[in-house]
Amino acid sequence: MYCYLCRSEYREKTITGYYCNKCKRLQDLLNIYGDRVYEVCEEVLVRTNKQQDNKLKGELKKEIEKREYCLRSKNEKQKQEK
Repeated sequence: MYCYLCRSEYREKTITGYYCNKCKRLQDLLNIYGDRVYEVCEEVLVRTNKQQDNKLKGELKKEIEKREYCLRSKNEKQKQEK
């Protein structure tokens, strides 16, 4: 039988069902921390549309700054050659 959660690893049936070691650990954490596990996953692993936009803007800003730096360096090099 395959793990109920990840469906990849084989695991002997336990009292709670078929889970691989990793998914069994997640199940244990859910039993201990409850909804806090879901909150952490959402806050840490999942990005909202606003967060995606901010990330995109940040990456575009880095790219623009990199290109501006290259242009400035090229212009300075040309001035030194004259």
